Amino acid sequence: MRAIVAREAGGPDVLEHREVPDPSPGPGEVLVRVAAAGVNFIDTYRRSGVYPVDYPHVVGSEGAGVVEELGTGVDGLAVGDRVVWTEAPGSYAERVVVAAEQAVGVPDDVELATAAAVALQGLTAHYLATSTYPVRAGDDVLVHAGAGGVGLLLTQLVVARGGRVISTVSTPEKAELSRAAGAEHTIQYTALGDLTADLPEVVRGLTGGAGVAVAYDSVGKDTFDASLASLRRRGMLVLFGGSSGQVPPVDLQRLNAAGSVFVTRPKLGDYTATRAELAERAAEVLGLVGSGDLDVRIGATYPLAEAASAHRALEGRATTGKVLLLPGTGPGTGPVA
Repeated sequence: MRAIVAREAGGPDVLEHREVPDPSPGPGEVLVRVAAAGVNFIDTYRRSGVYPVDYPHVVGSEGAGVVEELGTGVDGLAVGDRVVWTEAPGSYAERVVVAAEQAVGVPDDVELATAAAVALQGLTAHYLATSTYPVRAGDDVLVHAGAGGVGLLLTQLVVARGGRVISTVSTPEKAELSRAAGAEHTIQYTALGDLTADLPEVVRGLTGGAGVAVAYDSVGKDTFDASLASLRRRGMLVLFGGSSGQVPPVDLQRLNAAGSVFVTRPKLGDYTATRAELAERAAEVLGLVGSGDLDVRIGATYPLAEAASAHRALEGRATTGKVLLLPGTGPGTGPVA
């Protein structure tokens, strides 16, 4: 089969579209033909060496497809089932082995590409808004990268819970997308003179001087200080990514000075730690998609062979919504404005 392999740690140019041996499912695993693979920042971290892995490394962890073969001891799944997953190493491929406990059934009213687009980012948005900081009616909420895949989904979930979203974006076009998802205010950070000083001032001006109850920050190094300064007393900064780089060590006395605030660095695995929790979150998210109550934007698609271009677009912040790789033949759409 064909797959995308990072031959060593490095930039997008280390990604190669090459033949690799067909995988076989072991006990408790299923073999899936991949219909669509999700492109995420964690893939770029593993490709670049920020998150060390063994090389050569078949990239990717998220996708959706159809079960082709069952390993021994698999119950509850059958050949032909449509499934989605968030954690299966080697998902940038025509076929991938998925642990059966990680494979979640896709309802008939949800397309496989849509399921792949909402899997990791939808579950992330769900745990952020319902568990890490359970948004309450009337909460002011700061969402960075408001037109990104998580940002658009998170905004919709926050608004559905009665929160008021202030988002940051890089362009007027992205501001429009963020507002369409429900953001009440958008801040174009590229127009600010000093992000660290100016963003908190704007946020406090929009919240009567109080600041936000929670800042959901996937950008990291460039926005961390501004996020911290935008919190209300006893507010929470939820750092769940580092698209601009990793945040340096922090003096905890800063939390005291900022108003007895909280900082947390969650990850999806700790909020889907059991099969029951994974299934419950996935069922809720996919149910919202199927009912039309959660809109999923696929901002770009690429053929599997063009994974390097997909990584460049993602890291260059040239995308909105979700980026997918399509192992089937035919061209993708590239970034969609």
